[in-house]
Amino acid sequence: MNTKTSKVIYWTGAILISLWFGASGFFELTHNPIVWDITVQLGYPPHFIYILGVAKLLGITVLLIPDRLLRLKEWVFAGIFFDILFAFFSKIAVLGFPATIDAIIAFTIISVTYTQYRKLYPATYTKA
Repeated sequence: MNTKTSKVIYWTGAILISLWFGASGFFELTHNPIVWDITVQLGYPPHFIYILGVAKLLGITVLLIPDRLLRLKEWVFAGIFFDILFAFFSKIAVLGFPATIDAIIAFTIISVTYTQYRKLYPATYTKA
């Protein structure tokens, strides 16, 4: 796969995840009943929902800045991964497997996006 294809796949995934998590973060901050009620039903406290909303919006901002903040993007990918992982297990424990379909789709998108990110920006580990 060439660099151009990797860029297209990366940016498509980054935009899709940003739309998904941006909407989710916005809905958490604006107390949207659909997102809010599900999150409370899963057992998360209200103050955590606001923190999560802010973190999501800050994360997608970093994710969408091209060719900058590469180390911070690693943290954003990790944060998104853990958010999806916790959502998956919370939903499977409380709501059952059918409620986890969105988490499975999000995990697939973020995995492909991160793989392309690593192809475009290989990690180089050197001594300081």
